This record gives sequence, structure tokens and C-alpha cells, in this order.
Amino acid sequence: MSLRGCFVTGTDTGAGKTVVAAAIAAALHARGTRVAAWKPVVSGLDEAHPGGWPADHELLARAVGGDPRDVTSTTFGPAVSPHLAAELAEKMLDLGVLLGAAHAAAAGAEVLVVEGVGGLLVPFGDFSVRDLAVALGLPLVVAARPGLGTINHSLLTIEAARSAGLDVRAVVLTPWPLDPNVMQRSNRATIERLGAVEVATLQPTTAAFGDLARAGAALPFDGWLGDAA
Repeated sequence: MSLRGCFVTGTDTGAGKTVVAAAIAAALHARGTRVAAWKPVVSGLDEAHPGGWPADHELLARAVGGDPRDVTSTTFGPAVSPHLAAELAEKMLDLGVLLGAAHAAAAGAEVLVVEGVGGLLVPFGDFSVRDLAVALGLPLVVAARPGLGTINHSLLTIEAARSAGLDVRAVVLTPWPLDPNVMQRSNRATIERLGAVEVATLQPTTAAFGDLARAGAALPFDGWLGDAA
């Protein structure tokens, strides 16, 4: 099955990958592209979501005008790593099953936007997020924070991705302030230079579809979409 798309990962949990993935998906949907969004596992449903933000699969569904149940079929209550969430629920996560779910989510779509879970080396059990990304064969987009520490986190993620043969198309720093300071501008330039990668920025947005679509439209994401293996 050949499909254009991208896999959005993060330097770690809370780095903004859901917003980046939703913004890309919303911008595609707003221009009339048949786009599907998929996330292998959503955990933390027992936790309150601050600021009126919905759960990850609900936000992604909003971005593509779909049903959250089509974005993921695997949800857990505790806000823990997927391997532990599955263990606590006495379930087993299987790479083949997740791949099948991804392809099912993409049925009828022109583009598939996948959001990972945490960072690349987060375990599902006997396989990792990176293993899933490799199996899907989609180009990688890395969501990262703009502030202190992001250089190391971003370069480590790029290195871990490339060591597995993943095609890293971009790093997106988010939320990018309207008036970035000297350190933030330096972080962007340094990641771009040392990582030999395009570094884009995503300004703060709300969870409303229109705001997500406008934010996503400012990203040069057309060059980040590739054909699935």
C-alpha cells in the first residue's frame, strides 16, 4: 500500500507532537485533501486535560473531521508508558496488529499523518515506537521545545532515527513565541546546522479546527510527506 504521509514523533512526552500532527492534518483537511490521522496508543485518559484541550485522539479526529475511534482503537486510563499501561490492563501490544490498524485508518485517504507515543525509544513491549516508525516507512517529523535543553534532545532523537534508517525531514520547535529570544533563535540555528535538518516553527494555537489549520498552513509540510513502504 503506497501512501503519502509522515510520522510525527517528539523529543519526549509533552514536546508538542500532538499539536504538530493535528496542525498538519487540519491544514491538509482545510485544503480539501483526504487525510487520515492515526495514533497507535493513547494513554492517560484518567487524567484531566488542562486548558480545555481534548485527549490526543479526539484532537486528531477534530483535525480531520473524523471519529476518535478511527484515530486509535487502543486506549488506557493511566498516564504511563504504553508497555506499562498494557501490562496493567493485562493486554499485549503487537506490532503486526498496530500496522494493520494504521493501514485500516488510512483506507480511502490520500495522506496519513501518524502521531507516535512519547519519544522514539518508548517501548510498547518487545518493540518500540522507532520499530513502528521503521515498519510504516514514513518520513519523520520531530516535535521539540524551543527552550533550554532542546539542542541535546533534538540531536539525540535525530541520531536515534537515522541510525535505524529513518528519513528525518524536519524538526518543529513549538510553541514558538512571536518574539523569540536570543537563545531560542540560536537553538533553532544550531539544531539545523548540527542536525543537517530543516527546522521549522509552530506558533501557539488553540484546539479549534480553524486555528489548527491556520497554524499548520504556515508549516512547509508538503516537503515532509513521502510514500509509505
